[in-house]
Amino acid sequence: MKVWLLLGLLLVHEALEDVAGQQPPKNKRPKEQGDNRIKPTNKKAKPKIPKIKDRDSADAAPKSQSIMMQAMDNGRFQKPAATMSLMAGQTVELRCKGSKVEWSYPTYLDTFKDSRLSVKQSERYGQLTLVNSTPADTGEFSCWGQLCSGYICRRDESRAGSTYIFFTEKGELFVPSPSYFDVVYLNPDRQAVVPCRVTVLSAKVTLHREFPAKEIPVNGTDIIYDMKRGFVYLQPHADHQGVVYCKAEAGDTSQISVKYQLLYVEVPSGPPSTTILASSNKVNGGDDISVLCTVLGEPDVEVEFRWIFPGQKDERPVTIQDTWRLINRGLGHTTRISQSVITIEDFETIDAGYYICTAQNLQGQTTVATTVEFS
Repeated sequence: MKVWLLLGLLLVHEALEDVAGQQPPKNKRPKEQGDNRIKPTNKKAKPKIPKIKDRDSADAAPKSQSIMMQAMDNGRFQKPAATMSLMAGQTVELRCKGSKVEWSYPTYLDTFKDSRLSVKQSERYGQLTLVNSTPADTGEFSCWGQLCSGYICRRDESRAGSTYIFFTEKGELFVPSPSYFDVVYLNPDRQAVVPCRVTVLSAKVTLHREFPAKEIPVNGTDIIYDMKRGFVYLQPHADHQGVVYCKAEAGDTSQISVKYQLLYVEVPSGPPSTTILASSNKVNGGDDISVLCTVLGEPDVEVEFRWIFPGQKDERPVTIQDTWRLINRGLGHTTRISQSVITIEDFETIDAGYYICTAQNLQGQTTVATTVEFS
């Protein structure tokens, strides 16, 4: 027993000598009594830079905010859906927030200055009310705020609202047309629309040629159907011309639209192509003289004429007559010929000089002139 005890004491003594003989590791100092147990550090912390989320350029622009609300039967208001179906005869009340609100609505209501429509502006909102609605009122109703600086205002694109309303009536699938026959001009440099719009969102609509009688395929490449516009010819050409009509089907009801005459237009868009011609450039005293100003243009583009003539300052009495007609120039090409003629009776010395005609359309104006001399 004593032997084992002596061996244990010897082992403990040797272990203590080994620990005492070890050197402290480099870069470390022996811990003194009372030292903090948390070791200090000399590492430099990198500053944290907050991450900025990337945004598209579109996000940087102000997002459009819908300002339109619809008055409900229970007296509450809610945002209208992009498209709505209402029974004809219902009253529609729309409000848009803002002290300066502008409205857009189907041209049918504006053309006939319909008393069923009223637009009012209060201090906080604009209000549009339509009573006794009919299928002809089907279309887009929209509003937008105005940004004004003094008397100059511009549209605020970030504050707007719109809804397309179908006014349905039993047996009436198409939006009524004011005439039984209409003309659609096919221009090679812009889309053409056969306005077969329906009053029932779920209606199936097809396009047909009268002669030879057949359905015209709508393939999404040459022709598409847009419920808000009708059949759209994306790239019109001469082969598309002729008489067409539309057919709508919804449930057990079917209806045929009015007929549309498609005419191909030869003259491209632009300022009027104008010529001027006098009946004679040398006139004897007492004779009558006429000067004709002629424009060849698109069938559906109106032209306005203005004249400047020698006796104008002296208030010389003249006769001015404007006319227009459609002409066929071969291969089915249709052109509008607009003319203005100024006539002077009993030619005098003050009537000699330059006769200047200015023709103007939506694309610009053209001025031409000719001289008439006293013989």
